[in-house]
Amino acid sequence: MSYLKFIQIPLLALVLFSSCRETKKQATVATAVTEEATPVAPSKKWYVNSNIYEVNLRQYTNKGTINEFAKSLPRLKEMGVEILWFMPVTPIGIEGRKQTSKDLGSYYAVRNYTAFSDEFGTMEDWKDLVKQAHSMGFKVITDWVANHSSPDNHWLKNYPQFYEKDSTGKFISPFDWTDTRKLNYKNRELRDSMIAAMKFWLTETGIDGFRCDVAAEVPTDFWKECIDSLRAINPDLFMLAEAEKPELHTAGFNASYAWGAMGAVKDLYTGKKTLTQFDSLLNANIQSHPADAARMFFTTNHDENSWNGTEFEKFGNAYKTFAVFSQTMAQSIPLIYSGQEIANKKRLKFFVKDTIPWNDRYEMAAFYKTLLTLRKTNPALASDAGYKRLPSSDNNVVFAFVREKEGRKAVVIFNMSKKMQQFKVTDPIINGAPLNVFMGVEEKISDTHDFSLEPWGYIVYDYK
Repeated sequence: MSYLKFIQIPLLALVLFSSCRETKKQATVATAVTEEATPVAPSKKWYVNSNIYEVNLRQYTNKGTINEFAKSLPRLKEMGVEILWFMPVTPIGIEGRKQTSKDLGSYYAVRNYTAFSDEFGTMEDWKDLVKQAHSMGFKVITDWVANHSSPDNHWLKNYPQFYEKDSTGKFISPFDWTDTRKLNYKNRELRDSMIAAMKFWLTETGIDGFRCDVAAEVPTDFWKECIDSLRAINPDLFMLAEAEKPELHTAGFNASYAWGAMGAVKDLYTGKKTLTQFDSLLNANIQSHPADAARMFFTTNHDENSWNGTEFEKFGNAYKTFAVFSQTMAQSIPLIYSGQEIANKKRLKFFVKDTIPWNDRYEMAAFYKTLLTLRKTNPALASDAGYKRLPSSDNNVVFAFVREKEGRKAVVIFNMSKKMQQFKVTDPIINGAPLNVFMGVEEKISDTHDFSLEPWGYIVYDYK
């Protein structure tokens, strides 16, 4: 969701650091990859080679409006962003707001499910943004909070049966979210009303799907009914569950959070898990979900940044390492959060205005463009592409794997340690002359090749 619960959940904020073989002319490399590569043909599952960019609208600009954000669309398009995920754009409850009355409140305390928050502009502004984004090739999804609403949502007054109560008849706040009230999915009318509200956003504003907040707290059978109804309107609907519950994919969700994998990343970096344990956890995470499940990998997001620390606080000089991991791992659809393209080192406050400290350098934009371009042009990095870990001469510190699909492959090699490592990747599948993506040159390599990687270093190879 939005705040304190995520201190209780094993959240995965991934933070990524310096590359081993990365040149200082990364912008040139990114451009070279774009010019040389041929885009992957459209898939029935259009999202498998895609990516997600989370928009924290309140903190994005000084004004915090949708019209001000729209000025960033060309820049994001150039970087390779495809799916724009907006945190909730519905009006925020006033009653029971956290902290002080001057605060703007939590995005996730919904006061009206079929209105646009005047904090961000007007409904017409939103519709115009969606049209503009579509014309540029973006998909647009917005956060949907189906588990709870604000106490001053008109539903609570007019339809109290829509809400759960305790044994004394008092409305319930889930967890410690005292600025919300929990909805009652035993009530048929509530289910119909929630589905109708979601249909409104599809039909009236033309969005492409939803990121569903705390999706595991809402009954799975509701999601199945809901998604079936929504796909009758838009068969290409994209549904992202903020949950790690395999059955939600059976209910119709395209993607879910990869918390288990990302928690393993954090434990590996801090030394709580060995590389062997890390590998075992990754495999268990993959096996626990349907083969075609897409999982959202990330190094940070709005919850991680605000409540658990920036990627730099959590991963030090390995922030790029784990970013590469999030972009290339099996089942992954990677997330980039607002401000990561400038290497934002600021924890953004959640309930108040706290603008991202933008600069004109965008020092991480070329890095992300290189990865996003590779994902788009090499089908082997699709979320449904094959995956196999590759053996090395030191499996205790070297993590290498191959991804394969449609006759293409990509090989990714990491030094998952704090020391310089020299090693071999002892599988002939690496033999060839692939493009070293971050160097921008072809290298002739084989299973007898001697690799040398700096602490937390990485190499990404693209095989044509």
